[in-house]
Amino acid sequence: MMEVVYLLSSILSTCITSFALSLLLPFRLLLRSLGFRFDAGADSVYLYEGTVCHERRCPVHHSFRYPVRYALIDLDRASNPPSDHLSAHQARRISGTTGPVFLLTIPPSVGYVQNPLSLYYCYDTEGSLQNLKKCIAEVTNTPWGERVSFVFNPNSDAVAKALHVSPFMDMLGNWTMKTSTPGDNLFVTISVNHPKHGDYFSASLMAKRVSSSMHTDLALFFWLMPHKVALWIYWQALKLWWKGVPLLQHPRYYNPRYREEAILSDEKLQCCPAFAFETQNNQQAREHCSDPAAHSTSRHHCFTWRDAKWPWC
Repeated sequence: MMEVVYLLSSILSTCITSFALSLLLPFRLLLRSLGFRFDAGADSVYLYEGTVCHERRCPVHHSFRYPVRYALIDLDRASNPPSDHLSAHQARRISGTTGPVFLLTIPPSVGYVQNPLSLYYCYDTEGSLQNLKKCIAEVTNTPWGERVSFVFNPNSDAVAKALHVSPFMDMLGNWTMKTSTPGDNLFVTISVNHPKHGDYFSASLMAKRVSSSMHTDLALFFWLMPHKVALWIYWQALKLWWKGVPLLQHPRYYNPRYREEAILSDEKLQCCPAFAFETQNNQQAREHCSDPAAHSTSRHHCFTWRDAKWPWC
């Protein structure tokens, strides 16, 4: 009950705050016309417009798409790096790369932030060449605000599911992730491989870079973008509930060790992919892996979690 009250009050508080801050945007435009600059470091930000698509094939078919806007931020050049994210130095340390780092994310708008997925593109420098070597994903769930971060191979990588991202999905299976090198076009794909349902869920982002000269004010370009994402999340959850998809408890209530089990599942996944779904039979999987420790995710995917805040914790 406390969670419901908190959720409703936070929605009301966000609406009031965002409305008040939105009223200040015309004054921002006026000051901008008088020569004031608000987007210092905007030359380190590349703008993208695109579409997010989701498709669920089990236990019912459900698909949707919605338009999105993203920022690709050069973290080495940004004068005001986004808060609540890694710095370029931290990303390089985690990914083991040596070159520039770019962050793909939805910036906060009028006091609100909503980012189901942010990606760091980490490059290696070899002479005059820069090659995309690793990516770091930050997956954040709604409404809990928990986050898991991990490293993955952008060409294609299978990662054990490590976060309760939706009350309509269990914790079994893994994510298969793939992304292109950001350029004029950008794509990200994620599919969920489940031991019972197979590849029953997929999500994708397809986006194009837009000219920054056409959108000189970032506050206007991203106005209410996080709010729209949150609205779509809750609306689609309501539709799934209406279709009869069962609600599942957060695993912390029935399996406090779910994070440790996700690491173990990921170790087995990297060690012996044929036994990726042997989550109920750890011994059998280990018998087919001579040295599971040699494939430890502490060196491969480097999972880190951020806990939920009150009252979700």
